[in-house]
Amino acid sequence: MRLLLDTHILLWAAGEPEKLSAAGRNLLLDRDNSLHFSSASIWEIVIKRGLGRDDFQVDPARLRKLLVLNGYTEIPVIADHALMLESPPQLHKDPFDRILLAQARSEGMQLVSSDSQLFRYGEGIIRA
Repeated sequence: MRLLLDTHILLWAAGEPEKLSAAGRNLLLDRDNSLHFSSASIWEIVIKRGLGRDDFQVDPARLRKLLVLNGYTEIPVIADHALMLESPPQLHKDPFDRILLAQARSEGMQLVSSDSQLFRYGEGIIRA
């Protein structure tokens, strides 16, 4: 299964794996799954780190490097992803989560998240 990890799942997987649910850890450890991250997640980390958010204090350049070294594939944001934001209703106000959802759907991936607001969008989102 192709999995796109949302930003908090990436951060937890990299530095606080105890925050992941057992199901989430199993998804990430299953060798049959391919793990992906979005350039939007790196962008989100840069912005929220700059705002001084305690939950975004990781070095984004180092995180990206380690993700790639550990076999994660980066998914860039392209215009097709942005255009997909017109179709789903705005059930969630966070633009980063909405672009991640659009990317996952556009690329035929499952979005892995712990954000209960995202689950309102229905299928294609896995709880971690």
